[in-house]
Amino acid sequence: MPRFNIHHITKYTYEGPVRDSANQIVLFPVKDEYQEVLRQDLTITGEPAVELYSDYYGNEVGSFTTAEAHTSLIIDSRLEVITKPRPALEDTTNNEAQWAYMDQIRWQVPYIDFLKKEQFAPIAQTLENICPDKGRSQTPLGAAQQLRTYVFDNFKYIKGVTNVESTLAEVWELKAGVCQDFAYLLLVFLRQIQIPARYVSGYICPNKNGMRGEGATHAWIEAFIPFNGWVGLDPTNNCEAGDLYVRLAVGRSFSDCSPVKGTYKGTAGQILEVGVSVSYENGKATEEEMTVLEAQPTINGKENNSYRRYMEMMQQQQQQ
Repeated sequence: MPRFNIHHITKYTYEGPVRDSANQIVLFPVKDEYQEVLRQDLTITGEPAVELYSDYYGNEVGSFTTAEAHTSLIIDSRLEVITKPRPALEDTTNNEAQWAYMDQIRWQVPYIDFLKKEQFAPIAQTLENICPDKGRSQTPLGAAQQLRTYVFDNFKYIKGVTNVESTLAEVWELKAGVCQDFAYLLLVFLRQIQIPARYVSGYICPNKNGMRGEGATHAWIEAFIPFNGWVGLDPTNNCEAGDLYVRLAVGRSFSDCSPVKGTYKGTAGQILEVGVSVSYENGKATEEEMTVLEAQPTINGKENNSYRRYMEMMQQQQQQ
């Protein structure tokens, strides 16, 4: 069973003193038959009391406030986690029976929460080409894997090209994004063909296996598949999410799983930096594995992205 040590730092630096900071953190890994948390050390600037509770989706959530004036906020989480292998996927050839079962559960809790469709014309048009008859000529698992491969093959992985408020239309136009964009694309595809899909936040481990999305929090989806339950599908790397993935939270979308979010009184200007590192089973991080903070894309920083500027220039030339 893989055993990982994960270090996750979130740092906010403000232009001036701020106060009355109220924050919510979703940094507590899922605890179930596939994942065991051996230890977690959480350190927060000012050492505020953290109130823990479970949200609607069963995620462990913490909340805290800092009333005193401060110019930075650091949330430092250190984890030791064991992950366990999942059983091999089962996929029968009885397509009709599987899709009939999917039709039966579409109005049941919790599946109804993960079937809310987002109307987006290009998605519908693309489905007609790659998944005729909404995938019912194959099994739900086969259709889900085909759509996962489509996202992987047709969208470029480029750090910083999008931010947390980028829309589906922007990602589709750019044909580029990061893991959270690809997870959301696949989620929308699956819901269009009546497969319940939920967003997952977490980490890829270890950090030297050549997979895209390492060195930061990662995102993928879980699809509900007959005979298998919730199956993790990673469109960023075109694979199933197995015992090299550590799950933090699940939800309808990124907003339900955001690792850190909050509000405060004071200057609007701030810099967000995040660092994630993973060490191997012996728990000893090498010098190359030390946690390094990296500035995160901001909403006002979209115009500074070179790839975005290139795509806009190409579109303008085509319109002339």
